[in-house]
Amino acid sequence: MNVEAMIKELAALDTKAMHRNDFLLTWEKSDAEIRATFLVADILRGLRERNISSKLFDSGLAISLFRDNSTRTRFSYASAANLLGLEVQDLDEGKSQIAHGETVRETANMISFMADVIGIRDDMYIGKGNTYMREVAKAVQEGYDDGVLEQRPTLVNLQCDIDHPTQTMADTLHLINHFGGVENLKGKKVAMTWAYSPSYGKPLSVPQGVIGLMTRFGMEVSLAHPEGYEVMGEVEDVARRNAAASGGLFTKTNSMAEAFQDADIVYPKSWAPFAAMEKRTDLYAQGDDAGIKALEKELLANNAKHKDWECTEELMAKTKDGKALYMHCLPADITGVSCPEGEVAASVFDRYRVPLYKEASYKPYIIAAMMVLAQFADPSKTLGDLLTGKNPRIR
Repeated sequence: MNVEAMIKELAALDTKAMHRNDFLLTWEKSDAEIRATFLVADILRGLRERNISSKLFDSGLAISLFRDNSTRTRFSYASAANLLGLEVQDLDEGKSQIAHGETVRETANMISFMADVIGIRDDMYIGKGNTYMREVAKAVQEGYDDGVLEQRPTLVNLQCDIDHPTQTMADTLHLINHFGGVENLKGKKVAMTWAYSPSYGKPLSVPQGVIGLMTRFGMEVSLAHPEGYEVMGEVEDVARRNAAASGGLFTKTNSMAEAFQDADIVYPKSWAPFAAMEKRTDLYAQGDDAGIKALEKELLANNAKHKDWECTEELMAKTKDGKALYMHCLPADITGVSCPEGEVAASVFDRYRVPLYKEASYKPYIIAAMMVLAQFADPSKTLGDLLTGKNPRIR
């Protein structure tokens, strides 16, 4: 990796608005800011490959708040923080004063003393997760402005009800490196398709994040799902605007086979219908346990009608030269392995196991890049100094 060239390219990009700011939705960032995030991620990866330490912080905390289960994102966040020299402290709401009614404003300020980053995963309820993140961001900004906090912690969206920026940015960086450059993404067809799962409540943020980001690169993004499994209309609007601006294409279909036809990349992933997730959020707010159980039963029954929405060898044969790159955020529901019937055939998954692991490997660097761009006013100089100093990571 030509780290020197990437640092030079980074210096030419306008990243001023990222300093002391948050990363909540990819479509809120400019093309230059998205490009800078990819560059910093690859620079940090290159430094590690050269055994150069990238500990930019001598001390400090990276607070994590996971309101949903996580493996890859949780460990990626911890890896990113450690890479830069920060210590991770997990906020367990059940063991904090939040359980006793502490306000968002108070919580945000109390956890932010000597904290440089706050990572939040809140993806369970439509209309809640991203809203909560913005409340926390507002509170820490007020704390910084009032002189309560010596530094303004960066808030990183580790997945919300709308977007999963760390995942989709990692996915896209995987594609950039796989196809040999961001310019080579133009014209590539991506099949972002629903797939059957024996569970009902998977978030919409991955498919929404994919169509909201990959349409920025002149790609042909096809969103496929059975009738009734729509995503947020406002995110579809983002995808249409992005495609129009980049010379790409955003299409929708109710046929998995149509989406796979001549695709360069396939991303079969289950998600819950937007309308159903809205209803679920309302039922939880009302404390309607019976209503929630009835909805779960209904959604599982609806899912079972679409067991043919599986990434099979037959469908993969329809892709470009039968060799499309299979992607998944993991864990995938693998037919005959993790469940009797699922999102993907075992033979397909096994064939792409190494590329899938490579896809996942970009996430720690993407998260670290978001931290660097928010915390350092001149990231190219900061990273250049690391390269010049060349302090070894392993001595």
